[in-house]
Amino acid sequence: MPPRRAERRRPASGRTVLLTGAAGGVGTFLRQGLPGLGWQPRCFDLAPPDPPDELPWLLGDIGDRGCLAEAMRGADAVIHLAGIPHEADFPRLLHTNIDGTYQVFEAAREAGVPRVLYASSNHAVGRHPAGTRLPDGARPRPDSLYGVSKAFGEALGSYYADRFGMRVACVRIGSCFAHPTQLRHLATWLSPGDAVRLFAALLAAPGLRFATVNGISANTRAWWDLDGARALGYAPQDDAEGWARELLARFGGELAPDDPDAAFVGGRTAVGG
Repeated sequence: MPPRRAERRRPASGRTVLLTGAAGGVGTFLRQGLPGLGWQPRCFDLAPPDPPDELPWLLGDIGDRGCLAEAMRGADAVIHLAGIPHEADFPRLLHTNIDGTYQVFEAAREAGVPRVLYASSNHAVGRHPAGTRLPDGARPRPDSLYGVSKAFGEALGSYYADRFGMRVACVRIGSCFAHPTQLRHLATWLSPGDAVRLFAALLAAPGLRFATVNGISANTRAWWDLDGARALGYAPQDDAEGWARELLARFGGELAPDDPDAAFVGGRTAVGG
């Protein structure tokens, strides 16, 4: 079934980047910020945003090969954000996060799209201890079936880079919100502005072949290194520390060392919370 087209207005000029899951939280930040950096987002999701914006939209499911084929046509790059963003039963994750991610990579390959940026998650490495600096490319230690689905996407990206010569970056996104709302976010926050800067850098990086990078801002309390992302051009400008006093007052001080939110990269998800 061909994708349904939302009302299309005049697009911005620039190179075309397909955003799957464009109506979601991270997708919203990117479609608002990338046009100012020379990229023309082509937005793909199950439904358009409310309120609508001025960008071109295609409506469909990432499991539908026909929808993806049209969405990919003429794109210079893909940012794959679509998926279930939390723990769920395995059949749902299998359909959307695992098979859906395969469909996106395969559609990009068939369309000759040379670069795919995959939105992975801190939950792909969520069982690592939070007290040590986690390097880019640390081995997967999923804290949930959701984390397993994200680790699969990273492995798939590595395969498509090696087998087909695609340029692939997997971004282990921390906590990407307008501002930090939990004490854990003082370490894991990725600001909207830095999300745009990170993905824009990866879209343009000439030396990218395959990389797994950590997706956070320049947080004073960061648990993760940003060496790999910086080497590819990322220059974060924000720091969650500006919210530290407010959050510490709200939650009654620092987290106890044995609190899962302080003990594990994935926080409470690592213990099933």
